Amino acid sequence: MGRSFRGIAAATMALAAMAIPQAAMAGDPVSANAENIRKLDIMLMVTSLRCRTGPDNFQADYLNFSKAHVGTMRSAASYLTADLTRRQGSAKAKRALDKMSVSMANSYGVGHPWLGCAELKQVTRELAKERSVARLSERANELLASRPTGYLASR
Repeated sequence: MGRSFRGIAAATMALAAMAIPQAAMAGDPVSANAENIRKLDIMLMVTSLRCRTGPDNFQADYLNFSKAHVGTMRSAASYLTADLTRRQGSAKAKRALDKMSVSMANSYGVGHPWLGCAELKQVTRELAKERSVARLSERANELLASRPTGYLASR
């Protein structure tokens, strides 16, 4: 039974990996920026935990963000998994995804490089209301930058 399940899982991953080029070529904002969309979720989760004891606790806002974008986050994670599996194989893909998550958690465990808890709370609240996946993708790039860019630089 275990071998059969692994075979089915491998076949499913292979089929998903074959669909990747078409999604990316179609200009799908999730597949085109899956890594940063996934990193945005991790960054918001980690910083919301870090800010939870102060006056700018935004865990409720992060929960709203997560609920609003659960489909997008799942799509990004699926795309990343399929892409890495196609390029590196299943075991290396899992390690690469784990490494990315741990690296993100560690880098934001001390806070965001240029946003404090109050700004993160406001941004997270705005992102929870955002319905455009393309704009969410743009915001991910801006929020993960080492310094303010785009609409955040003009605030």
